[in-house]
Amino acid sequence: MELPECPVCLQSFDDRDAIPRVLSCGHSVCEACLAELPQRYPNTIRCPACTQLVKYPSQQGPSSLPKNIDLLRLSLQNSPSPSKHSHRHNQRSTINSGYDHSSFWSPEFYDAWKNWILPHDAVLTEDHCLGQLSSSKGRVYIGVNRCVSLAPIVCLSPGNDSKFRFSYVAWVIKCLERMSEVAREELARILEASVRQSRVCRAFGLWSEGVEAPLYMVCERQSGNLLDKFGELGNGFVGGNEGGLELDGGGIFSFLMIGRGVCEAVLSLHLEGLVAGCLGLSCFSFDELGGICVDLNEVLGMGRQLHAVSGKHEKEAMCKDCLENEIFASPEVLYELLHKRRSAPDSGHLRYPIGYGSDVWSLARVLLWLLIGNELPRNSLEMIEENGGDSTASYVCWVEKVSSFLEDKLGSEYLSLRKTLCKCLDVNPGNRPDVVDVRKSIQDTLVKPQFEFLGNLEVTKNKDSAGHCLVLGELCLLPKEWSDEPREHELREKEIGGQPNFVQDGKDKSDEDFAAGLSGGLTELKDLRGHLDCVSGLAVGGGYLFSSSFDKTVRVWSLQDLSHLHTFRGHENKVMALVYVDEEEPLCISGDSGGGIFIWGIASPLRQDPLRKWNEKKDWRFSGIHSLAVFKNHSLYTGSGDRTIKAWSLKDETLICTMTGHRSVVSTLAVCDEVLYSGSWDGTVRLWSLNDHCPLTVLGEDTLPEMKSILAVTVDRHLLVAAHENGCIKVWRNDVFMNSKTLHNGAIFAMSMQGKCLYTGGWDKGVNIQELSGDEFELDVIAYGSIPYSSVATAILYSQGKLYVGYADKSIKVYQ
Repeated sequence: MELPECPVCLQSFDDRDAIPRVLSCGHSVCEACLAELPQRYPNTIRCPACTQLVKYPSQQGPSSLPKNIDLLRLSLQNSPSPSKHSHRHNQRSTINSGYDHSSFWSPEFYDAWKNWILPHDAVLTEDHCLGQLSSSKGRVYIGVNRCVSLAPIVCLSPGNDSKFRFSYVAWVIKCLERMSEVAREELARILEASVRQSRVCRAFGLWSEGVEAPLYMVCERQSGNLLDKFGELGNGFVGGNEGGLELDGGGIFSFLMIGRGVCEAVLSLHLEGLVAGCLGLSCFSFDELGGICVDLNEVLGMGRQLHAVSGKHEKEAMCKDCLENEIFASPEVLYELLHKRRSAPDSGHLRYPIGYGSDVWSLARVLLWLLIGNELPRNSLEMIEENGGDSTASYVCWVEKVSSFLEDKLGSEYLSLRKTLCKCLDVNPGNRPDVVDVRKSIQDTLVKPQFEFLGNLEVTKNKDSAGHCLVLGELCLLPKEWSDEPREHELREKEIGGQPNFVQDGKDKSDEDFAAGLSGGLTELKDLRGHLDCVSGLAVGGGYLFSSSFDKTVRVWSLQDLSHLHTFRGHENKVMALVYVDEEEPLCISGDSGGGIFIWGIASPLRQDPLRKWNEKKDWRFSGIHSLAVFKNHSLYTGSGDRTIKAWSLKDETLICTMTGHRSVVSTLAVCDEVLYSGSWDGTVRLWSLNDHCPLTVLGEDTLPEMKSILAVTVDRHLLVAAHENGCIKVWRNDVFMNSKTLHNGAIFAMSMQGKCLYTGGWDKGVNIQELSGDEFELDVIAYGSIPYSSVATAILYSQGKLYVGYADKSIKVYQ
């Protein structure tokens, strides 16, 4: 038999070190733990078992609380040696104060990518070619003004008839979620490589022009690349008298210096396990110090060009495109591009593997262009197999021509460099030298006494590793536009006008489905019309939807088909608030601006007259009932214009007590864990114990003047959110202030919370959806999206997988 134990330290109760003391909520905690629990407010403590705020005699201490005699007797009778128990407070367990609610996205996924998301206003584009396969240009303003290039990563199709509009951050996360896991891993490699390697153009992060626009990778764009600087050198540095520089006139020296930097840039990719797959002069740029960096956005752009041509299944078209655009891809890479899509799964075998050696071939072609230019023989692509033929012999002939041409241009003085470059063009990647060897050959060609300050580059790299080829990767395979098809968990049946089956294995899945389903859009299930004035309140219960209005009525709608069933009439003033009571006899209670309280029976058939009604006592300050709340189906609480909260008995309509403390209208009430939360126009939230109606604490007394007038509060056990007239919300966790954020341009009139999801609506005619994310030390309010409309949102209720919104234009929208 397991002995009863303290919920804090997990020590079994005894009569010495772990005496059980009973709190007013009914839970027992050992005396030693009670003495050490933090007290944020005088004479109040939060029960570690149920997290309720309960009265605690701070001056007398825990010994003044009653012992739990039954638990103590049970522990002593079954403990083999109670005297030997030692109380170890260093082994306390942490009570989980949160729920395992569904989220719009995986917290781990969001944390992994959030730091790469650039602000929406961080990039200013310079051209109008956004969305194309090639990289675009722009400027980024993140602390400094820098030129950038923009490479499209994901292009989702525009939304359909969904009423939901993603926030900027949510749209970026959605784009990342739609990518395959392989593509995301590839993108992460590129981003991390740009941070670790100085020879890789820096990637600032991910950016989108707006919701439903493509997602771009934003990379730093240097002042000029090799193509811009030397593109007009048709004969290279030493290619001839007309275009190139003479051999003894500094041409070979310039080539060696630039070639050394190009080698280091390619090596930086290999050190990160990346293989470019194709290279060109435009892939290399000069940084501010004159060093050469590789621009991966340009590499991706070249790769997409090759994929576009290879899709035509024409070798000649690909060869021509590569030659015309100075795209240098090794023979084995070109072979793969031509045969990958059309070969059978078992016949796509490559003669030679693709790896770091493939970049060595492309590197040699870049160096040869810089050295000789367009005079180099151009039949290097004939080795690509077609129809089972083998043109290796022709390729070997071409390499020999290149060697002979280099000998004519360079002479015997640069024999080692010539041999190295020709060896880089070997048909077998395994016979090609490493990038480090190419760099060493260039370094040794320089006059050593003059260039000793350059030092040697000592690099160790696993040559057995093939690396990840970008040109053959997922990012280069991305089509221009991805279809925004729902993922598997979003493919569920929707019954328009009916009640979906949200119960699975005995567990309600509607909350999880709604949060997850928002990534696929939001459908307007029904537009309920019938009220003659602004909708002021919503409630769900007993299979009905109840709506109150300034037209002095309460309407009843069926949750099955959302049809109108009945209208409660009798109020002589505007109906301001509405609650549902789930008693043995379910009730609907409404309060109006004249102080009238009406109790309506909802047993079938629905009656026209109220079961009971009474009025609050009025005085000159009174402006009616503004809010309602119910506790344990026997007490009704009304927040009034006379700054008081009144407790009423639902059995005989008698006034139990009046709670005072607020300095203005009590605009909103909420009940959670035997605590009443009241928000007021005075800008504060007061907490009241529902056991004896005594005040517990006051939140928001330090509120700035412009943040006064709380119009709505919502509570979900440990989280409390208050909405202000200026469009700002304040969030507390366990009565500790966590965050404040502006969500709307104007007053927030309505609010609802379910788990981590917060729904707000107000003066700016939109419903915003946020996620409350964080831990006990930090909490963030992350905008997920919005539901735009043409009228002010005045009432919001989330229930059973549906979102109900009442508007000032007399309508009620039901979203699913």
